[in-house]
Amino acid sequence: MNCLMDAWAQNEGWLKRWFISQTGDSNQAEDLLQDLFIKALKTKERFCDLEDAGSWLKVMAKNTAIDSYRRQSREGTTMPLEQEPEITRDEETPWVMELDRCMQRVLLELDAQDRDAIDACDLQGMSQKEYARQRDLSLVAAKSRIQRARQKLRKQMIKKCQIQFDDSGVCGFTPRPE
Repeated sequence: MNCLMDAWAQNEGWLKRWFISQTGDSNQAEDLLQDLFIKALKTKERFCDLEDAGSWLKVMAKNTAIDSYRRQSREGTTMPLEQEPEITRDEETPWVMELDRCMQRVLLELDAQDRDAIDACDLQGMSQKEYARQRDLSLVAAKSRIQRARQKLRKQMIKKCQIQFDDSGVCGFTPRPE
């Protein structure tokens, strides 16, 4: 634990200044500093195995500040249940509704076989096995048909709805004029 106390003594000053610069409040900075120290204590002996304790503290300080910000955001924006306004689906996610409308138009432009595969399995929730049975296809053929239909739909959605992707999925799109 000596290594933790040494690293803390070397880094505590700049960590506190950094927390103050992030929060604008010395009391809150002290709380965050304490949270960070507790996180460091919980690592126990593993802390001494770190190659660069200062870098670890820097990363953990950033994470601690982000966690605090998120916690405050949730606490500050929630209202008692009886005061919560009703939110309609259109108000809640208008971009999802626009994307859905664009997808519906693109679906209509697919050939009947592709549209049927997407509609049955993806929109109606039919299993691929049931889809194959109802269309008198082998399971392999049905899976292949569904996969091709999904690829065609994706390609057309990118082209016609101008969808953009990042590592986590859809990150933006431009609605297609009707």
